[in-house]
Amino acid sequence: MGGTLAVTLLRRLGQAAVVLLLVSMVAFALVLLTGDPVAMMMPIHASEADRRVLEQQLGLDRPYVVQYVDFLVGIGRGELGSSIKFNQPVGALVLSKLPATLLLAFTAMALAVGVGLPLGILAGSRPNSLFDAVATGISLLAISLPTFWIGLILILIFADRLRLLPVGGSGTAVHVIMPALALSAHSMGLITRLTRASVAEELQRPYVITARSKGLSDRLIGYRHVLRNAMIPTVTVIGLQFGALLGGSVIVEAVFSWPGIGWLLMQGVYARDVPLVRALVLLIGAGFILVNLLVDLSYRLLDPRIR
Repeated sequence: MGGTLAVTLLRRLGQAAVVLLLVSMVAFALVLLTGDPVAMMMPIHASEADRRVLEQQLGLDRPYVVQYVDFLVGIGRGELGSSIKFNQPVGALVLSKLPATLLLAFTAMALAVGVGLPLGILAGSRPNSLFDAVATGISLLAISLPTFWIGLILILIFADRLRLLPVGGSGTAVHVIMPALALSAHSMGLITRLTRASVAEELQRPYVITARSKGLSDRLIGYRHVLRNAMIPTVTVIGLQFGALLGGSVIVEAVFSWPGIGWLLMQGVYARDVPLVRALVLLIGAGFILVNLLVDLSYRLLDPRIR
């Protein structure tokens, strides 16, 4: 079993490396496809000589292939260049903002799982009941509403009218409440719907009928058998949603002025900060890849048939 696990891990790591290489290509080409970054950064009255100097500083005067190879070599060395807007190394700048985004993402995921899983389990175990209808309606509403709109409504109610929470910023525990609620809404609704469908489907399986005929209680059947089988698709969605929270935090961080990598990415895009934007796109892509890898490996713990 240990050898099989090692082979599986090596295979997944190889696949992750290939995907990460493709992400690096997208990160490198993304800025170039959106226009000439030098023209966007230079003032209107700048001369052609000033333009050439800036191109040389950014390395944009060389062929694209050479630029991409230098980009990969820099990644391997941990050298991502210097931010044009903030005038400091990109690596240090990103690392300074990453804890805020991880705090927001983990808090939002804890809310999504902590609310979505119980709602889905209770609704799936009571199909076609009033509770099922209410839980399904709440989940559909959470999935349908745009994240930025939810954020604005939260600000209007809890910050402007009730004066209970700060409008934005960071620094204390109360600052993370509204951004985490807004960011978790879509994931919460998705987890609720999927868990409800999985539990309801598992309750109709023949093994549940057999277990009941042997005299096992519904609670024992639910915890020992139904939930474990129903969690396999839910774990997949939870993992993917955590990756989506890292990328989706851009809008929430902009609405609430949360100083994370999403806010930093917005600043880099506005300033056409080529090294900063490339590093952040690569980081978000790597986060998705890592989460998918962990989800794949978790299947072996949940489903003995995979082992």
